[in-house]
Amino acid sequence: MAVLVWMGFASGLPLALTGQSMQAWLSLEGLDVATIGFLSLVGLPYTFKFLWAPLMDRFDLPWLGRRRGWMVASQLALGGVLLVMAATPPKTALQAFALLAVAVAFLSATQDVVIDAYTTDLLPGGERGLGSSLKVLGYRLAMILSGGVALIWTDPANALVGDAGSAAPWTWPEVYRLMALLLAVSALLGTVALPRLPELRPEESAPGVSMRQDLVGFLAVVAAVVSGYVITDRVLAPLAGWGLTPLLEGSSLSPLLRQRWVDLAALLAGIALTLPLAAWAARRARFQTLLGGLASYFAQPGAWAFLGFVVLYKLGDAFAGSLMTPFLLKSMAFGSAEVGVVNKLIGLWLTIAGAVLGGALMLRLGLWRSLLLFGVLQAASNLGFWWLAMHGKGALPGWVVPAFDWGFLHLAQPTPVDGGLLMVIAFENLSGGMGTAAFVAFLMSLTSRRFSATQYALLSAFASVGRVWVGPLAGVLAESIGWPTFFIVSTVLALPALGMLWALRAQVRALEPEPATASSG
Repeated sequence: MAVLVWMGFASGLPLALTGQSMQAWLSLEGLDVATIGFLSLVGLPYTFKFLWAPLMDRFDLPWLGRRRGWMVASQLALGGVLLVMAATPPKTALQAFALLAVAVAFLSATQDVVIDAYTTDLLPGGERGLGSSLKVLGYRLAMILSGGVALIWTDPANALVGDAGSAAPWTWPEVYRLMALLLAVSALLGTVALPRLPELRPEESAPGVSMRQDLVGFLAVVAAVVSGYVITDRVLAPLAGWGLTPLLEGSSLSPLLRQRWVDLAALLAGIALTLPLAAWAARRARFQTLLGGLASYFAQPGAWAFLGFVVLYKLGDAFAGSLMTPFLLKSMAFGSAEVGVVNKLIGLWLTIAGAVLGGALMLRLGLWRSLLLFGVLQAASNLGFWWLAMHGKGALPGWVVPAFDWGFLHLAQPTPVDGGLLMVIAFENLSGGMGTAAFVAFLMSLTSRRFSATQYALLSAFASVGRVWVGPLAGVLAESIGWPTFFIVSTVLALPALGMLWALRAQVRALEPEPATASSG
């Protein structure tokens, strides 16, 4: 249990660096909301990580044993790419900056594959609820650092970091260099602190599957994905422009927003082409570890329905949160330090509290009732942002955070905190933390030990569809229909998952460990 907090921390550290912290950096650089929304696509590797996760099931790097070698390698590579990203200015080299962010997301997704598989292999069924809450605890602590603390560090009016008497806030490149250093330290700790996993038993190995065949299969899938990208760029994007431009010319949308709708249509068409193409390539090249992992998952009752539920459960939550930072900084005109204190520090501490509370409640409620209760709370929390967009700043009395100096973090002057902002963020983060703890335990319960990396990567990739893919649509919709209607839409999108969960109650309850198993774990 002790190592789960640290592994969650390592997993959560890079996420904000290609998500909300990157959005804050880009917002301060003056990029428009629609462009920032499309840059959420740098997180695409999170949705495709199941394509290379079989390599982590099939191969082990030398010396460190099962799972640990991949973990250390991915963290060292992450640190190196973050250093290069810190030296790349986004305003003058946006394309290079975006490609580096994609590389960070790819390595972060790879690290997640290994950490998720390691956690699944480590925990018996009865400990997964509590274990997932501890992992979320570490994950959120990392996001407090790379998100909330980073926003306060970089605030030009309030954030002062360094020796006593220093008056200079940190720059975003300095923040990214620090995160690179922390990942290098994490890699060092991984070589000495993590317990070794037992090797697979003979019946759990992959008899008759050659390493060469799996490598050929992986390369075939990569070639299919590259081909899908080229076809999308050269053929589908021009076709989308040809078909949609005449329809949009008579609308009141700005030329930039019209182009974003065309880009979105091309993107969806490219996905519809690329995924079947990759599946065909895997079958033709006999990528057995990928095919075997998928066959093992889909052999269980309700597999397809579970996959749909995995996509939908966090969809409304992801939709509301996809552009939270630009909403608070640009549309609501809150200061960076205020957003950092409320959304990233106070809010994420409440997420941690929610995760721990959710893990504890799961011991009494069980998996299905926890998913249902926490899912209802997640959906209701989106209405808080609608209320904030309607009533604006000052609707509720606030309070003032006094100036402080903790050495690593210094708030130069008292910072006012809006009462409405605090209320909305508190409810959203508390309910989100509980929902995440239950959801992670649910994903673990769907995997087998032989294919834990492949299957958990598949499930978590589908779970990240909302967080990654709604970004382009969210940015376009927010500018097209306005923030209040946008948050109503996000609430409605949370309801189908609750309906599916009710229909699947018998299958979900069957995944819960027997009382004897839970107590022995």
